[in-house]
Order: sequence, then C-alpha cells, then structure tokens
Amino acid sequence: MPPVADPAWLRAHREEVVLADVRWYLDGRSGRAAYDAGHLPGAVFVDLDRWLAAPGGPAGGRHPLPDPAVFAQGMAALGIGDGDTVVAYDDAGGVVAARLVWMLRVTGHQAALLDGGLAAGDGPLERVAPDPAPAVFTPRPWPAERLADVADAVDPAAVVLDARDPERYRGDREPVDPRAGHVPGAVNVPCRANLDASGRFRPVEELRRTFAAAGVTGDSDVVSYCGSGVTACHNLLALELAGLPEGRLYPGSWSQYSADPDRPVAVGDRPG
Repeated sequence: MPPVADPAWLRAHREEVVLADVRWYLDGRSGRAAYDAGHLPGAVFVDLDRWLAAPGGPAGGRHPLPDPAVFAQGMAALGIGDGDTVVAYDDAGGVVAARLVWMLRVTGHQAALLDGGLAAGDGPLERVAPDPAPAVFTPRPWPAERLADVADAVDPAAVVLDARDPERYRGDREPVDPRAGHVPGAVNVPCRANLDASGRFRPVEELRRTFAAAGVTGDSDVVSYCGSGVTACHNLLALELAGLPEGRLYPGSWSQYSADPDRPVAVGDRPG
C-alpha cells in the first residue's frame, strides 16, 4: 500500500479500513477535545502521548518510541488488528498522523495517510466515538535499521533532514526545547513544504526536486528528525512516496539533542 491514500480511494474502500484520527497540538490544545467536537464518521481517536510515545525526558526526548507492547495494547483497544489496514488523518496535512502511519508501516502493517486530512472528508462530521471490539495486535520490535541516534544525526556520511519550520531550524525561536538552532550539517526540509496550498501532497516530481536539492540521491543514507520525532515521519513518508530511500527516524530529535549543553549547535539558514 502506498504511504498516502487519496480520498476517492478511501470512499471506495471505507468498509475495508480502520480510520484513525491522530490530532495533537504543540501549543497544548487537546486533540481529544478536537476529535469530540467533530471527526470523520467511524474514526477512532489515537492518543499520541499515550499510545505513540513513551514518557519524555532529556535522555530520550519529548516523544520517544513506546515499548512495542504498549503500542500493541493501544492498537488492540482501538480495534486495530494484525491484518487491518489503517488510514490516518489529522487537521495539519498529516504531519502528526504520519507518526502512526510510520510506526505501523515499519512493523509490517498496511497503513497510509489520508491526503488532505480532516478537510478531505465529505459530508457531516460525527461527535459520537465508535466502540470497537478489541482486536489482536501482536507486539513487534522497532526495526533497528529504520532508526537513528545522536551519532547518526552528526554523521557527515548521512543526509540529515530537519523537518521543522524554517524559523526553528534557523534558531530564530524555540518554543519548547532547551536550545535554539539545528544539528550541524542538517538540511532544512520543512515537512509542511511537502504539501500544496490545499493541504494535499505535492506531485511526486516536485517532492523529488525538493529532496534532491537537499542532497538526497537514490543511494543516500537519510536521517530524518524534527522537534521530537513526530513530524519527521512526514518527511520519511514523503521520501517513500517519491520513490527515494526509505530513510531512518531519529526519535529523540532536537528535544534530545539540544538537552546536552556540550553538543554543538548551528544557527542560521546554512547547515552549519
């Protein structure tokens, strides 16, 4: 299954998939409250902090990957089983829902982002949450070959992509993490630049040009990071959509890297 699902495909296959709402907000707003106020019909709510991340801290960053057993528990409780196909969305072009899709895909499950997100739905939203029957979801370890750490993020042999907005990459502002700036050598490819003005993914050729400008080739070792390992998944899915190397996620991302005052930091537009 490709990493992005067209709304027309979802309409044709709605009874064959589990629809997942993965709204979460950096400014502290409640994703659950947004879901309760209106969600796509039949969608279950996936709590990012509860099921898609372990408790945060300086050592591991704000959103470390959860224990596979915790992830499995959450998916099973939401009615997502080993053989189910999941289509996930949010209201930000998929930059948050990408975390769930990436986690499912790297552990061998069928999953995709809904292109256009919440706005791609047709018809009225629902306020009543479904009550799915528990499913069987087998815990699977996070594949080591799809993960990166601090050493990988500073490896000059890797193409390191920073998915944050340009002002955070440059160090103009830093709303949540210990220091402003970026990992030296990292190239800024803001995940939201994967989308057009309507919130849909840009054409594959445009994505390829963007990643090529960042130094990504067909045989690159790509490491993707962001603030806490969430929106970095959007770039990883966009790479896959563009037919480029799958890349590795640095789960600790800037929240982990910047917590150590001895690590060098770059600022400005250049990788540093």
